Amino acid sequence: MAKVLLISNGHGEDNDAGFIIEALRRLRPELELAALPIVGQGAEYRRRDVPIIGPVADLPSGGFTKTNRLRLLGDAAGGLVGLTIGQIRAARRHRAEFDLVLGIGDGVAQSFAAITGRPFIAFITSLSALYEDHLTLEPILRWEVRRDRCLALVTRDLFTARNLTAQGYAKVRFGGLPSTDSIVPTGRDLAVPKGARMVALLPGSRPPEADRNLATLLRLAEKASALRGDLAFRAALVPRLRDRLGTLAEASGWALDGDRLTRGAATVICPPDAFADILTRSDAVAAMAGLAAEQAVVAGKPVIQIPGTGPQYTWKFAEAQTRLLGVNARLVGTRAAGDAELDQAARLLSETLDDADYLARCATEGPRRLGTPGGAERIARMVLEVLDRGRLDADDLGQFEA
Repeated sequence: MAKVLLISNGHGEDNDAGFIIEALRRLRPELELAALPIVGQGAEYRRRDVPIIGPVADLPSGGFTKTNRLRLLGDAAGGLVGLTIGQIRAARRHRAEFDLVLGIGDGVAQSFAAITGRPFIAFITSLSALYEDHLTLEPILRWEVRRDRCLALVTRDLFTARNLTAQGYAKVRFGGLPSTDSIVPTGRDLAVPKGARMVALLPGSRPPEADRNLATLLRLAEKASALRGDLAFRAALVPRLRDRLGTLAEASGWALDGDRLTRGAATVICPPDAFADILTRSDAVAAMAGLAAEQAVVAGKPVIQIPGTGPQYTWKFAEAQTRLLGVNARLVGTRAAGDAELDQAARLLSETLDDADYLARCATEGPRRLGTPGGAERIARMVLEVLDRGRLDADDLGQFEA
């Protein structure tokens, strides 16, 4: 029976891996899977009962070192070197067990995939030419993906696939964003009053940053509600954050009644398990979350980006993501949002909702830029094609819309 090892180096990459796993299990339930998460505890794998072959740990940076390399010092003090050595040993010790490796992430994930010595597919989900209109792969990654053992170089967006192909890379395939496969609304009633404009609040998922982000977005809701009375705010919260609503409401001066938060003229409703419905039903999105903002753009929504204190959703991260997301994203301020920035965000939100031409452009440009749902299944089918045939045929990028 075939066995596949998934290697990922980040929480977003783990999330992508989770959707690919679900697609693989739908397509071939008997397939054996294992994982090696380089960052964090591998919660997405554990949630899906995928065995983890190496040591895992939560380090101080949470894996967010690209926007602040000084965080590597904290990780080094927290055991990064020993953890990495243990993970390298695990990759080599178990390599003979696997027919194929799927590396999910940047050069770190692909280096681990190469270390196994097994054939691998490189899904460079965290890299995109959309940031700078061109993607230059770092030297080690460039060497790894040109080796015979790398059977495919898979990108998250079509622009990057075409850019790498134009640079002369062989084996380039367009995969897409696996997380967008989950944007399937259920038709749930979100109790939006007739004539109201619905705004989705996306604070992220990782504690304790998401707690602070939610408090910031509640302040935005209060300020925006003071400007106009036709706003219906709906917050998409992970279960852990919903469980803490009482504590967070008390700390922020809001009253909580069931799923309903109120303060003055502002009301924010936090329905459980309603992310897809909130996202697809919304007229605009206020985001302090990387992956969820990308999903909003795929859904064709305008995204107001509110920088926080991090460690992930800082101004530097949000600024880079604005370049990735294109016309759909509007960034507020040049630092972690305070009162002045939230006043600006409230005005920008109101102006966005009144700009019919801009809203129509977002609906068209968002899916065109990042692609439509289906990425998890496309990548899963690549894995199965390699297992069945030992190779992938060249991808016809012309079959996809620009």
